[in-house]
Amino acid sequence: MDDERLACAEDQVDETGGLWTRCTAPLRDQVSDTTWKMWFSSIEPVSYDGRTMVLGVPNTVVRQRVEGRFLPLIAQTVSSAVGHDVDVRLEVADPVLSEIGAPSPAGLGAAGSSHQPPVEAPPALQQPSQRPVQVSGRPRDGTVVCLDPRFTFDSFVAASSNRLAHAAAQAVAETPGRSYNPLFIYGDSGLGKTHLLHAIGNYAQENFTSLTVLYLTTETFMNDFVDSLRMSTTIAFKRRYRECDVLLIDDVQFMGNKDGLQEEFFHTYNYLHGAGKQIVLTSDRSPKSIETLQDRLRSRFMSGLITEVDPPDFETRLAILRKKSEADHDDIPDDVLGFIATHVKSNIRELEGALIRVTAFASLSREPISLELAEHVLADIVLSVEPRRITPQMILEASAASYGFTVEAICGPSRTRPLVTARQVAMYLVRNLTDYSYPAIARVFGGRDHTTVIHAVDKITTQMKERRQLYEQVTELTVQIRNGT
Repeated sequence: MDDERLACAEDQVDETGGLWTRCTAPLRDQVSDTTWKMWFSSIEPVSYDGRTMVLGVPNTVVRQRVEGRFLPLIAQTVSSAVGHDVDVRLEVADPVLSEIGAPSPAGLGAAGSSHQPPVEAPPALQQPSQRPVQVSGRPRDGTVVCLDPRFTFDSFVAASSNRLAHAAAQAVAETPGRSYNPLFIYGDSGLGKTHLLHAIGNYAQENFTSLTVLYLTTETFMNDFVDSLRMSTTIAFKRRYRECDVLLIDDVQFMGNKDGLQEEFFHTYNYLHGAGKQIVLTSDRSPKSIETLQDRLRSRFMSGLITEVDPPDFETRLAILRKKSEADHDDIPDDVLGFIATHVKSNIRELEGALIRVTAFASLSREPISLELAEHVLADIVLSVEPRRITPQMILEASAASYGFTVEAICGPSRTRPLVTARQVAMYLVRNLTDYSYPAIARVFGGRDHTTVIHAVDKITTQMKERRQLYEQVTELTVQIRNGT
């Protein structure tokens, strides 16, 4: 009997380990290498009973960070691997040892954050490197916004519409704190501002390994500030944001009308600037046009280099499409690229979305990509005279009606397969038909983590080329939403 129990236990361990092994590759594709090494590499599978998977982590710091930031992504990946909903639970391998030897979040988050000699942790808890850890997001136990490795200077198409912004961003990345400080980049959504921020961060992390790089949205900064007030951790909050070497903040226009937030950022700005640390800011308008921005912040934003990103001209749109098709290893005829560049003018996001529709249709129908095919697939764009202003609510309502769910269900917590598909399609459409950022889309869908949205958009983009039914559903919804029918 003991032998049977042992064999059963061994089988369960093998099944759990095999399941976790199948999940690691898709998980690793969705996070940066730094994030994987810091938070995922120490996770070990413990048990799986068909409904719940238990994963072991080395200490409470890792558990808190993974639970607060990555648990929905892990649960979704495991559920996809087995074909039904699975709950994921984290357990600290040795709670007593964890409390003794676990590194503090501040120690993980900033270079030179403590002048005390580090306490040597047991081997299982030691950090993978003794150099300062590079943080590519909010260094706290909540949400971390990671740098996207796809957004580099090499993948950015520099042209007359963005040449100054591109050159300034490169100069800042090559000599942080010494070229243009601050650098303020503004322009409409979907024109590449966020791409440049990530490119600066990725370049700095690759070439200046001792620097701490912090990328975040203004909303993230605001939420962290509010949390610090609510939990009486303002000192830790100030320390986290003032111990970085390169601060990259997206969408600073959202600081308007928030006096307390502006007050805190004013002091953070002065501290970093005075210490020679690099600050890069983006906005959808120039500092002068942010009406509710305090004068003292406006004057500081204008004290460095201000550069605008304009909508791309035809040649730039064509170059963007060509680079996108090369990156995806798609052989697109020049007349097709020219056709798309001629008819899609608003922003880069919509431009790439049109290219995806054409390549997906060709893949599903097993037809060569041709001008006739592109004209057929993008007929709704060509025939549209005046673009309709599309909101996330319109997309939610259309998606809910198409899939037979309520808007509340799509934004709710359920992860049943048909509902997840409807939710991911809606996320994809919001990303491609509006100017909402990933964090903003996550808020629309019930306050989810932004990586869930990234995963959904990437998944639908890939599956549109493989599943005709899904392609037709997305295309039908797109036309319906554009035309208001």
